[in-house]
Amino acid sequence: MSTARAWRPAKALAQRRSFSTTPRVLDNYAFIGLGRMGYQMARNLQSKLPPGDTIRLYDINKSAAEKLAEEMKAQQAGGAAPEVSTSVADAAKEADIVISCLPEPQHVRSTYEALLKGIAHLPPRPQPRLFIDSSTIDPHTSSTVRQRVEDKLAGQGHFVDAPMSGGVVGAAAGTLTFMLGSDKLLVSRLEPILLRMGKRVLHCGPQTAGLAAKLANNLLLGIQNIGTAEAMLLGVKLGLDPKVLADVINASTGKCWASEVNNPVPGVVPTAPASLGYEGGFGIELMLKDMKLAQDAARRIDLEQTMASKALDLYEKASKDAECKGRDFSVVYQVFDKTNGQGP
Repeated sequence: MSTARAWRPAKALAQRRSFSTTPRVLDNYAFIGLGRMGYQMARNLQSKLPPGDTIRLYDINKSAAEKLAEEMKAQQAGGAAPEVSTSVADAAKEADIVISCLPEPQHVRSTYEALLKGIAHLPPRPQPRLFIDSSTIDPHTSSTVRQRVEDKLAGQGHFVDAPMSGGVVGAAAGTLTFMLGSDKLLVSRLEPILLRMGKRVLHCGPQTAGLAAKLANNLLLGIQNIGTAEAMLLGVKLGLDPKVLADVINASTGKCWASEVNNPVPGVVPTAPASLGYEGGFGIELMLKDMKLAQDAARRIDLEQTMASKALDLYEKASKDAECKGRDFSVVYQVFDKTNGQGP
């Protein structure tokens, strides 16, 4: 895998546009999948697109698409014209750029099968369509979908993977980091699109490289979260004030995102989910999904994983606990605490 390269926001691109005397080619967008992440990403994209462009919205929950379209129309700042579509094929039929943000590999497969069935017979667009999938799925499924796009559209479509980091908060604030897997010749076309929804694009290599980077990162995050929870609980049981312990860890070699930003002990970091009843943040079910995807990817290349397997078992156990369901993945601290009794 090539070294990830950070692409700077294309401010100059946007500024130069106003000085051009050549009429701007209008773009048609489709956004498919309006869950917690997709809803916010689509909102940012629409608001930053120039008037004249169109964005068609589709979600299996039609009310979500209708609500978002109404919010977009109510904005005073302009942006692309929103439309609610009745199907994925309807959303994509006029689209130059299709962005998808879906929960599971099977959703990506079925969505693109329906999409391709609906548009494969249509005449080519002025330039090949871009299909940007921001779903966190396994590289094998992503590669299979890419091949289907190439076969069905005969070179008139490019499918790329662009999973993101930053969570719902980052999606709402437009500060996501996208890990892009695509032909390097497409980066200059993809970058301005992604930067309307985030602040950084890391080109990780060819298609599926973005997903490989995302799964490796989340695998490490899942393991670090468990290690932080165990370390914090050890200190608490030995009589340490958890805030004091966190200060020591974050000034020492144990420092990581799980200890500094998302500390699993209630009250240590006021803004962390742990201090908010473990609400918000990255759901434990999503972490379990990502750990399973990483394990599946490792299995496909005969890579033995020790820490990952143990971590997966713990998240599986925690996700079945009634007190953990739907909560931030740092809630594993409560699982450890409950297992080991209450108090120091």
